[in-house]
Amino acid sequence: MAPDLNKASGGSGASKNEAPVKAPPSKKKEEKKDEDLSEEDLALKQQLELYVERVQDPEPGIQKLALESLRQEIRSSTSSMTSVPKPLKFLRVHYGSLKAHYENMAESDLKKYLADILSVLALTMSAEGERESLKYRLLGSEGDIGSWGHEYVRNLAGEIAQEHTKRQAMIRVFTLMYTFSLKYTSKIGTIPQTEEASVHDLIELVQQIVAFHMKHNAEPEAVDLLMEVEDLNILSEHVDKTNFKRTCLYLTSAAKYLPGPDDLAVLKIAYEIYLKFGEYASALQIALFLDNSQYIKQVYISCDDPLQKKQFSYILARHGTAFELDDDISADDVDREVLEEIINNTKLTEGYLTLARDIEVMEPKSPEDIYKAHLLDGRSSAGASVDSARQNLAATFVNAFLNAGFGQDKLMTPPTDSSSGGSGNWLFKNKDHGKTSAAASLGMILMWDVDSGLAQLDKYFHSNDNHVIAGALLGVGIVNCGIRNDCDPALALLDDFVDKEDPSIRIGAIMGLGIAYAGTQNEQICSKLSGILSDAKAPLDVIAFSAISLGLVCVSSCNEEVAQAIILALMDRSESELQEPLIRFLPLGLGLLYLGKQERVDATAEVSKTFNEKIRKYCDMTLLSCAYAGTGNVLKVQNLLGHCAEHLEKSETHQGPAVLGIAMIAMAEELGLEMAIRSLEHLLQYGEQNIRRAVPLALGLLCISNPKVNVMDTLSRLSHDTDSEVAMAAVFSLGLIGAGTNNARIAGMLRNLSSYYYKDATLLFCVRIAQGLVHLGKGLLTINPYHSDRFLLSPTALAGLITMLHACLDMKAIILGKYHYVLYFLVLAMQPRMLLTVDENLKPLSVPVRVGQAVDVVGQAGRPKTITGFQTHSTPVLLAAGDRAELATEKYLPLSPILEGFVILKENPDYREDL
Repeated sequence: MAPDLNKASGGSGASKNEAPVKAPPSKKKEEKKDEDLSEEDLALKQQLELYVERVQDPEPGIQKLALESLRQEIRSSTSSMTSVPKPLKFLRVHYGSLKAHYENMAESDLKKYLADILSVLALTMSAEGERESLKYRLLGSEGDIGSWGHEYVRNLAGEIAQEHTKRQAMIRVFTLMYTFSLKYTSKIGTIPQTEEASVHDLIELVQQIVAFHMKHNAEPEAVDLLMEVEDLNILSEHVDKTNFKRTCLYLTSAAKYLPGPDDLAVLKIAYEIYLKFGEYASALQIALFLDNSQYIKQVYISCDDPLQKKQFSYILARHGTAFELDDDISADDVDREVLEEIINNTKLTEGYLTLARDIEVMEPKSPEDIYKAHLLDGRSSAGASVDSARQNLAATFVNAFLNAGFGQDKLMTPPTDSSSGGSGNWLFKNKDHGKTSAAASLGMILMWDVDSGLAQLDKYFHSNDNHVIAGALLGVGIVNCGIRNDCDPALALLDDFVDKEDPSIRIGAIMGLGIAYAGTQNEQICSKLSGILSDAKAPLDVIAFSAISLGLVCVSSCNEEVAQAIILALMDRSESELQEPLIRFLPLGLGLLYLGKQERVDATAEVSKTFNEKIRKYCDMTLLSCAYAGTGNVLKVQNLLGHCAEHLEKSETHQGPAVLGIAMIAMAEELGLEMAIRSLEHLLQYGEQNIRRAVPLALGLLCISNPKVNVMDTLSRLSHDTDSEVAMAAVFSLGLIGAGTNNARIAGMLRNLSSYYYKDATLLFCVRIAQGLVHLGKGLLTINPYHSDRFLLSPTALAGLITMLHACLDMKAIILGKYHYVLYFLVLAMQPRMLLTVDENLKPLSVPVRVGQAVDVVGQAGRPKTITGFQTHSTPVLLAAGDRAELATEKYLPLSPILEGFVILKENPDYREDL
């Protein structure tokens, strides 16, 4: 029997919302449309209309046959959707009649089959927000949803997310009503179970969709759906060896953009998946991100490979984590000693010098090699006689930064056969407190080489000049920075000097302890320095440096006793002391205790509201910015921007740390970083003078050791600002963004600035410091606190940077005053920017590697290239900001997923050399 087409189209025209035209099409228009179709399409259209008519036949057998045929037609056309499939196009006019027929059908399997078809048709035909595709799916059969194609599954996932949100809101409303009835009517009812149970039918569907996505390389879509329905635990059931890496990569990347505590929950699931599949090094990085010592221990215990454990120790050493190894981790004493040696960083100097020898930069350089005065016109040399003591002090810092860690230079460690009489000559070319920095510079030159460093600093301990002794004490701390030793030589040497009468000696010893034991939470040092804070006779500068050193030693520990000691010290300060520039170190020491700990700072922040009004706001801003540093929390950035928007009296100082806080929080990921740079540009235009003075420092922190061209241009412009403090901050920040890069453009800018400011001793001093930073470690070091592909943030490195930047907020009083040695806090962030591959015996092993610009491959299908524009080198190699390395040989397998720092290689058992 031929289908009655007029009847079919008339029925569909009567249905609501479905027909694309207001009135049923006339026969002429229908015929005109049919003429436009090819014979094949016309046949398909007529066939589908026949099926629609047969679906509405009273005979069940005919209905079943028609439904089967419709299912077959739709399934074959929706398996891949590059455009709307023809069956869906031709069935559009019949959607209403099929829905009406469905409502009139008795409950049966056929009704479920029709619901399946309506669910697919709703993909293109249902009205916005109706979620009819999901509605009919839940009413339909429980067959394989994947057979209807990817697009259908994607659409269904979207509707499930919306429906889940709606139902959860309803459940909350019912719960509130139930609570209300209990409280005010004393009638004990029950929470309506129908709504709560109804979420379970969605979860069953979610299980199917996630399984489908995971099988078809759509891991990001599976994760997104599970995040929407707040049930990520399902994920571990569906990951396998083929997709767990892509899944975890997406999880860790997504965590940056999630609010707390969702971000931590997502990372914990990624950690568990990595452990499950034996990807221990990646699990360890997540454990470090979460700052969870139990997770770190679990990684060590779960892994049986002693070589792999050595790689873990290298990762811990780079992060600067103080971690105690016990018998559970390594029962063998010899193995444990080797692991401890790696964690203690004792081989760092050896690896660094291996890199320097390979790149052939061992030859010591002098500050004049950096200044390159011969490239300038005659003005700069004419100004050399101006304030020679300050220029010598600048040369001391430049020399220390330039030769950091090399063990030799041309000022402090000249050859013994030299007629110049050794380092004493240069030391006494500095005045008073300048000698402190000069003596301490020897510590930076011998950085990480504890034995040699302590031997060479020893001679200064016998000096009659207290400033020299203070410098030697600070030098001891710098030599031991990041290096742990069972003998604790730094503590043994410095402990006695902490209680001396002379303030400069005390400060040298206190700073030395803070730098040497940063992040160790050493109880002996904590009790010693806490005692100074409560000493009523101690001068303010000694108390200020004690607070900073306590903050460094207990960084990110939330140590309540230390916090209490700093709070009491702040409360005991007199009105006049609260006006001093160094007072800012007390709130900062308090903030460092909560670095990156987010809401755990709340109780202390409440206490800070009781402080004297002169320091209260400064303390609030410092605590907030430290607690959320490196989290990327946009709400906190908005909060800080709000404080920066206020126009206040000049005596207010709290906007400086607020500006720095924006950079500290937003530096977590690239997108937030770019947005922060734009926000800081606005602050430059509209902000008060005290804000403009902090903006260059914030830009320097955002792009530290990563000279972005737009930031470089902004700082270059500000370096000629009419306000000398803005210019000084900009010049200094040029050094920060170029730190350790040998960037030729920045070096050229600074040379020109040295000529421009040749008559201004203070600005010329800043230019020299910046020049030293740009050539830090002859271009082998970085001060970027991020490592492991910008995933991990070293708390001690960030603490050192923040301390130095807060000092720069009042550059004239601190850096250009007598406390210039706070610049040595930068040593906490200094690390070789290298890749050094070692063999199974931990000896350097040269292998070819490709080094190129890192490419973000999160969520990309297949196996995309992770680097672009690469060059092939032999290790050891230097890695610039944004660079990534990968092995260019299959002969070895790396034991770390990220090739940075020390990487152990083991031979590939499956490798066969081509004959």
